[in-house]
Amino acid sequence: MADSSQPAPRATSNRSTTPVSETFAQYISSQWAERSDALPSPREQAPFAAARRARISALHRGKRLILPAGGAKVRSNDTDYAYRAHSAFAHLTGWGSDSVPGAVLVLEPAGDDHEATLYFREAAGRDTDEFYANPEIGEFWTGPRPSLAHVAADLGLATRGIAELATVLDSVDASTLVVRDADRDITDQVDGRRLLSADTESLDTDGDAELARDLSELRLVKDEFEIAQMRTAVAATKQGFDDVIGDLPQVIAHPRGERIVEGTFNRRARAEGNTVGYDTIAASGPHACILHWTRNDGAVVPGDLILIDAGIELDSYYTADITRTLPVSGTFTPVQRKVYEAVREAADAAFAIVRPGIRFKEIHAAAMAVIAARTAEWGLLPVSAEESLSPEHQYHRRYMVHGTSHHLGIDVHDCAAARRELYLEGILEPGMVFTIEPGLYFQPDDLSVPEEYRGIGVRIEDNILVTESGAENLSAGIPRTADDVEAWLAR
Repeated sequence: MADSSQPAPRATSNRSTTPVSETFAQYISSQWAERSDALPSPREQAPFAAARRARISALHRGKRLILPAGGAKVRSNDTDYAYRAHSAFAHLTGWGSDSVPGAVLVLEPAGDDHEATLYFREAAGRDTDEFYANPEIGEFWTGPRPSLAHVAADLGLATRGIAELATVLDSVDASTLVVRDADRDITDQVDGRRLLSADTESLDTDGDAELARDLSELRLVKDEFEIAQMRTAVAATKQGFDDVIGDLPQVIAHPRGERIVEGTFNRRARAEGNTVGYDTIAASGPHACILHWTRNDGAVVPGDLILIDAGIELDSYYTADITRTLPVSGTFTPVQRKVYEAVREAADAAFAIVRPGIRFKEIHAAAMAVIAARTAEWGLLPVSAEESLSPEHQYHRRYMVHGTSHHLGIDVHDCAAARRELYLEGILEPGMVFTIEPGLYFQPDDLSVPEEYRGIGVRIEDNILVTESGAENLSAGIPRTADDVEAWLAR
């Protein structure tokens, strides 16, 4: 029996009422039904994760690779944030929302290949007091944890208890690489042992940066499983938008209607997936001109527009990222419609050029050509559209300062550590998934535009898959044109 006098992690002894008698310990460890030891078949993503590991292995032959999932993060005192494993860990294991905090994937060199082993802490056995007294792993607190055998069968990976990770860390040398931002404690341990093995006071982390880059670039082209997940995430997100429209009367009635929008969408995210892929933006009226408005504490007023930027993250962590701008009263005013359709024209122009072989940055250029043309046509620019598009001017960017596209997948801003020459300057390939999201934002105090434009913010964002012959708009089923949006609201 484990020593009951030792406090469990984060124990609050000043208010603990956990029984500590030997009699209780013996009683609570007895009279439990046998559990099935049947093992699952490998999950659908297991072979895809194995293929990803093989690709990373080929890039780092002869080097030990350590990829932590990361531990739980404290929100307040002994309350944690909802747990999410590091994206690189999830991508190479196939373990998503059901992953165990503190797990570590190790790729150990084996000839020209690597042997992959997943280390994690199993459930506390019923012959230990942790079973009921440890709020981090005790079954009474967190529910049953999977066994090593169960996870090995589920993910198609060799597994070992977390205590055995110490042997790996003890053998770390200067060639070992680690995902530095995943788990601070493990990174510190690896760094310390690398310094000792190299007998130096300075640490070279260039190899770690290369590993992070390679893990990011590995996700630039999605595999079959990932593409299917993106379709599912988009379909779930459409349901979330439908829910919001269905709740518009309650949204309008509440003094903080933006929060009702957020809550309605988040409810669908929890029902259909893991959670939202990022903090929902529910920006009504002039709040739509604040690009990352997530406070969502404003009223939703008829006559205004509401910009909703939201996406549902599945249990696999793949997320959609959709924006629609809706007229709260059900119909656009003439000025709102003019701005809205200009943004849609920009989005359509960008989508029209997407095909394998073009450069990613050309998508942004196509959208900006329309934004410059329309803002010049409306008399908002001090020069012509052609002059504004020159790098030394860019007057039209006052009304759209963000980029048009970013890669999308297991992270909402996926592949962020990829090299510029493979991202912004990169050549499109079939299987790439990214957003197209132009916008126009006229701040309520912007004296460079007529008063009728001020306070109007519009963005239209879709999720795009590059195909062998062109592109597919995965979110085309969510109404986009002004007429279709009005019909959507009317339904």
